[in-house]
Amino acid sequence: MYRRIALAALIVAGSVHGSLAAPDPARCRELIRKYETDNAQLSAIEISLSLFAAANADCINLATELLDHGASVDARDRLGARPLSHAARSGHLAMVDLLLARGAPLDARNLAGSTALYFAAERGHVAIVQRLIDRGADVNLTGRSGASPVAAAAYAGRDMVVRMLLAHGADGRKADDTGKPPVVYAAAGGQLGIVKQLLAREIDINARYANDLTLLMWAAGPDETVPEAQALEVVSYLLDAGAKVDDRDARGRTALMIAAEGNHPAIARTLLAHGADPALADKAGKHAADLTILSALREELTPR
Repeated sequence: MYRRIALAALIVAGSVHGSLAAPDPARCRELIRKYETDNAQLSAIEISLSLFAAANADCINLATELLDHGASVDARDRLGARPLSHAARSGHLAMVDLLLARGAPLDARNLAGSTALYFAAERGHVAIVQRLIDRGADVNLTGRSGASPVAAAAYAGRDMVVRMLLAHGADGRKADDTGKPPVVYAAAGGQLGIVKQLLAREIDINARYANDLTLLMWAAGPDETVPEAQALEVVSYLLDAGAKVDDRDARGRTALMIAAEGNHPAIARTLLAHGADPALADKAGKHAADLTILSALREELTPR
């Protein structure tokens, strides 16, 4: 279904919490032993590559020694990311501080365009986001497929990070390469608080994005990672705020049809309660009732 194209691909799924990650002492001891055993034979490139492992595990002492022995803060992994991005993504503030103190390039981008700030925003590491912003990180540099740090944080439900980025000049209306701004990611992800934040920035609630989809359509068809109750909150808010219930996308489908196809009965019933017309057909001649596999919902959607 084209409505979902690129959402999951743009945003790295994960369960990393917004709090800072703890160091991994066992991993650090292992890395230190390996370095002490092999350091005489390590090339300059290998020393720099070892810095990535130290950054990921928050091994401050090892990272310091590696840097003292020539490891480069501008080293790149196979995806073009620097050690700073590894530390930021992993939630290691002390490592971020060490690398910045040693001259790590603040806005360096990997092959997809993502910066350390993008990774920290995506993972919800509030303290690291603040540190990078304080050091002057560009809040509008885009990452995968042109998605901004705000978009990454919005889809992941990082409410505080979105607030911080907007407060420091991030463009909350900037669309990615697929034509979707952050509010689309928030609506698709069932993130009501973030939807409210972004709509408050004078965004048209009935604006059309790629394939003529509206925010209500995105919210009405959440994927399996978004609880229906969470998506329903966004749908209800959008309807109460003036979203047009029977607008159609490029295929002629309404939000009700999208909810039916996704087998979301609570969302479909809410749309019906707000006047959605089950008698409408899409360009292929299909009604909402034709699109669901749920017999009870099909019965409710069948025009009388």
